Amino acid sequence: MYTPASFAMSDPSEIHAFLRQNGFALLVTRGGGGLTATHLPLLLDAEAGPRGTLLGHMARANPQWRDVEGEALAVFSGPHAYISPTWYEAPGTVPTWNYAAVHAYGTLRLVEDRDGLHDILTRTTAFYERAMPRPWSYDVDDPDIDKMLRAIVGFRIEIARLEGKAKLNQNHPEERRRKVMQALEARGDHDSRAVAELMRRTLEAGGDGPRGRTP
Repeated sequence: MYTPASFAMSDPSEIHAFLRQNGFALLVTRGGGGLTATHLPLLLDAEAGPRGTLLGHMARANPQWRDVEGEALAVFSGPHAYISPTWYEAPGTVPTWNYAAVHAYGTLRLVEDRDGLHDILTRTTAFYERAMPRPWSYDVDDPDIDKMLRAIVGFRIEIARLEGKAKLNQNHPEERRRKVMQALEARGDHDSRAVAELMRRTLEAGGDGPRGRTP
């Protein structure tokens, strides 16, 4: 991922927080048939490996897992928004797009044993259910769940390399950035407000990237 120094996310804890907040990823692999991509949730185990490990699963009917050669890439996308040059109220400016994203690279290892699959599914559901008013509990002894296990394949990706980018107008003076934040907040949609919040946190942190908040 092309990342000028002013847009780089370099703090590992910041990147890990981003992965937790934006866990629905695009998993890209290469095999004999070329590139294949699947959209799916991935869970970060920050304690497994020097840079953490991603846990996930996909349908057994999905051919992607059968044909993986070399490194896998997981793309995590955060909020994004179009930026109009009219918001800067300054000459010599052009349209752009503000966004945050992280690329995680590593080797995909399949998990097909019952205990390994239960571990991945138990941890994943616990993470995403915790915000529910009445969290659903994963029951490893439920016979229906045991049947469903045969329809999926689990995997782990120990992260070998992380690239984080937060392009948030850091190459503009603070006055312009605050005007952009105001315009984004006025638009009111979720992504615009989220980008404005990232820009605010970047400014408060000194301009070198947003500071993620671990949920």
